[in-house]
Parts: sequence; C-alpha cells; structure tokens
Amino acid sequence: MTKLARYDTVADMYASGWTDDLRDPVTVSLLELAGAVDGRRVLEVACGHGRVSRGLAKRGASVVGVDLSAAMLAKAAEAERHEPLGIEYLQADVSAPGLLEGEIFDVAVCSFGLSDIDDLNGALVNIKRLLRPGGVFALCILHPCFAGIDGVSGAWPTETDYYDERWWQADGTLSTLRQQVGANHRMLATYLNTLQRHGFRLDEVAEPRPKVEPDSPRAAMARYPVFLVLRCVTEAGSAGE
Repeated sequence: MTKLARYDTVADMYASGWTDDLRDPVTVSLLELAGAVDGRRVLEVACGHGRVSRGLAKRGASVVGVDLSAAMLAKAAEAERHEPLGIEYLQADVSAPGLLEGEIFDVAVCSFGLSDIDDLNGALVNIKRLLRPGGVFALCILHPCFAGIDGVSGAWPTETDYYDERWWQADGTLSTLRQQVGANHRMLATYLNTLQRHGFRLDEVAEPRPKVEPDSPRAAMARYPVFLVLRCVTEAGSAGE
C-alpha cells in the first residue's frame, strides 16, 4: 500500500487557496530572483499542484516538477491536460539518493517547500548535484524569525522558542494548513549555513512585505518579516559533484 504524503489530505484546500494568480508579493519576488528562464531547464522542488511550474513554463522554461504528494500532482497533471505547457511531473522524495540521475538543470525553484522536507541535507545534496556550475537556486520560506501574530501561524510554535528546532503542528487557533501538515522549524542560521555547506553561495535576499488590507484582521502582518526569499548560486565545480 502506498503511504500517504502529508499534503494528500489537504490537496483540495491548498489548490483552492493558491491559484495561478502569481501576483502576490512573495511569488513575484521568487520569480524575480530566479531570473530569466526563457529557454532554460528549470526544476521545481516540492511543486505541489504546479502553480509556480506553470508560471515558469509560461515564461519559456522547460520545467520538471517533483513532489511527494500523489494528490497534489494529480491536480498538476489535470491542469497540464487542460492547458499543455510541456511540464513533466514526477512523484518522488526530493531528498532520496539518485533523484533524476543524469539530469542537469539551469535553475531550481522551491516555493515554501523546504520547511515541509524532513531531510534538508538530502534535498540540498540533490539540488546541488542537479544544477550546472553557476546554476541558480531560488527559494521562499515562511521567515524563520516570524513567530506569528494575531492568529496567524508563524515559523515556530508559540509555546516554545525560536531556538527549539523541530517538526511541529499549529494549534486550533492558527493556520488551518499547519494544523494538518505541520512544518519543520529551523533557525535562519541553520538554513544559511546548510546552504553554504552544500555549495550554495547566497547571492540576493528579499523580505517582501505581506499584502493585506488596512482593515483586515491580519493587518498587523504588514509590520513583520513574514516571508524570506533567497537567490543562491552554485559554486564553481563539476555538475553532479
């Protein structure tokens, strides 16, 4: 029997909340830091239902999307049938040895996926191996320093503290998504040091301000570092090292 992935149970909710409108500040920043992708091979890590993959393909990229969730990939495949963009989707653990063996990409992108990946080291080993020398890895995560505010779940559980790195689930007063799938909290230093250790040079950082209406119950979010977007470049060396 195939083991369910965490996101299999929330695929409908997730896809309805994250549409193909890519004008939210964090996705705009992510695509900007990914750079020009026209004519390039792009790997989307933890691609989910494919919204960012489709955005990349519409910008001229040749895209491969990888995700662990069969339910999320089914939605991506359905969208590809409805509007063929030449995207290839693969159900796989992005941290598993031998992922896409022999393939080489110019750019890798990961939208909010790193905190869902338990084996960060394994994932980064694969991403580095799959990128050509000088390749770009653009990623966004919930800002590790954001503790949550006014009913909005942050990157770490409020009953503990920032230095307690672990997998956790939100309580019933916070994020509906994080109640169900949880997340891995890692300190900012852990992300940056792990990227550096695996051969990624930090090239650019963005902290896009959340877009919320002034009268929204979540208006206070606009004053906090909710999102973190990074552009990393692989260090010189042979592809596949």
